[in-house]
Amino acid sequence: MNFTSSRTLGACPPRRELRRVLCTGLALALALPLAAQAQTAAYPAKPVKVIVAFTAGGTTDLLARSVSQKLSEKLGQPFVIENRPGGGGNIGTESVVRAAPDGYTLIVNSVGPISVNQSLYKKLAYDPLKDLVPIVQIADVPNVLVVHPSVPANSFDEFLAYAKTRPANFNYGSTGVGTSSHLSSFMLMQNLGVDALHIPYKGANALNDLLAGRLQFMFATIPSVVSQIHAGKLKALAVSSSQPSRALPKVPAVASRIPGFEAGSWFGFFAPKGISPEIVQLLNKEVNAILPQLNDQMVREGADPVGGSPEQFARMTQREFVKWQKIVKDSGASVD
Repeated sequence: MNFTSSRTLGACPPRRELRRVLCTGLALALALPLAAQAQTAAYPAKPVKVIVAFTAGGTTDLLARSVSQKLSEKLGQPFVIENRPGGGGNIGTESVVRAAPDGYTLIVNSVGPISVNQSLYKKLAYDPLKDLVPIVQIADVPNVLVVHPSVPANSFDEFLAYAKTRPANFNYGSTGVGTSSHLSSFMLMQNLGVDALHIPYKGANALNDLLAGRLQFMFATIPSVVSQIHAGKLKALAVSSSQPSRALPKVPAVASRIPGFEAGSWFGFFAPKGISPEIVQLLNKEVNAILPQLNDQMVREGADPVGGSPEQFARMTQREFVKWQKIVKDSGASVD
């Protein structure tokens, strides 16, 4: 039997209903990737909101602004920073979890809201590891152990000896209960067997009291105190990363005296769950291209640029959750 049929893509032979359905399905299957590509090609077609879940001027804010400015220049649309502080970063983070996953609401976030708070807060209404999509890690930022100049310790070894002989009023500040600042000091005192008094603050108020001599020591992110260190207003004795920071190369790592000690901060871009994988890949590619341009500035300010794939960033956030879950439990820290 001889018959003719059209081989033209999208054309359905007449009076053949089954073939008509198959052709329609094929056309749709081909159209969906094209639509996704068109959406990605047009992105961003309007300003992009970048949430920072902390106050302006902090480490998260500074890193977000530096990278977002470069993204604006490269992609031709403003990447606008919006600070939404409160609740240890939970308020701003939840606002992004609830946002439309269209690529026009992103967040630059850190270790606390992503990998610590679900162990710390009893009533967290979302799971950041499931409800946010990692895009790219921007930087590692070690915490640095800083003391007031009046503390009679000019090296980490001297500080360890000093801490072990101090009376009950030995104290340290932090930027809040359960923050990296708090838990770094807790880990150090736990290793030393010292029962120091923790005095939590809101944000920069802890640094103000340390500078005034009302606190004896604290762990702070390097960018938040590097200018005071260089000005001689604070003494930097150790960093919480496994190796010395490029920003403070002469300051030893805590791990040089307490093997395995690592309690730094990290920062990166996230988006609401459901965002197009093509947009994730586009943003990942652009940020990875931007970081070398910011290398000198970031190192000078106390941050070590990282970059990498979304998959690498996702695995790291999960490892951090497991690590901090145990530390939070050991510390007894909890927020209702």
